[in-house]
Amino acid sequence: MTDKPSIILVHGFWGGAAHWSKVIVELARRGHTSLHAVEMPLTSLADDAERTRKMIAQQAGPVLLVGHSYGGAVITQAGNQPNVVGLVYIAAFAPDAGESPGGITAKHPPAGAANLAPDSDGYLWVKPDKYHESFCQDLAPEEGLVMGVTQKAPLASTFADEISAPAWKKKPSWYQISSEDRMIAPANQEWMSARLGAKKIITLKASHASLASMPREVAALIEEAAAATT
Repeated sequence: MTDKPSIILVHGFWGGAAHWSKVIVELARRGHTSLHAVEMPLTSLADDAERTRKMIAQQAGPVLLVGHSYGGAVITQAGNQPNVVGLVYIAAFAPDAGESPGGITAKHPPAGAANLAPDSDGYLWVKPDKYHESFCQDLAPEEGLVMGVTQKAPLASTFADEISAPAWKKKPSWYQISSEDRMIAPANQEWMSARLGAKKIITLKASHASLASMPREVAALIEEAAAATT
């Protein structure tokens, strides 16, 4: 049997690589030893995709890309590398060519959009006192407090960056929908996941932060994708 693929975890807006901490522990328990989490600048889709491509290039063998939230757009853009064997979307954007996260969001604006606030430097934040209710309402308030204070804001212009050649048209994919999501409307997730032709779609009764509130279920989907691409 060939080796399991390396798993590269790609975070989204308003968080960093540490958002994957619980999933990393779960995957390690399941025997996955080649685990990596990209830390992206969140300055543009081009910058974030390039940072991800560089990490992909560091892997000697096959790679499974996993994207949360905006990270789904990043793996869609970066996933055409020849050693990428699959894509896993966790409550994530999966745009087609010419589509952007902002354009998709406008189809069904999420409840949490009202709690976004730009700063004078062009970065877009979730208001810290609204982070728990917007992003991770199914976590303890203390955990939401920490996530809100340590959030990593994107340049607002990144929302308008468009996909050029979507990797999901050539690579097998898996998708997890969060039915209680207040950052990407569940209706948008259902629409995106349906057109992927995904190998499997699961729905969790989770907030946008399903990777933190339901890490076992998220890790199980990633493991299933890894097994299918081994």
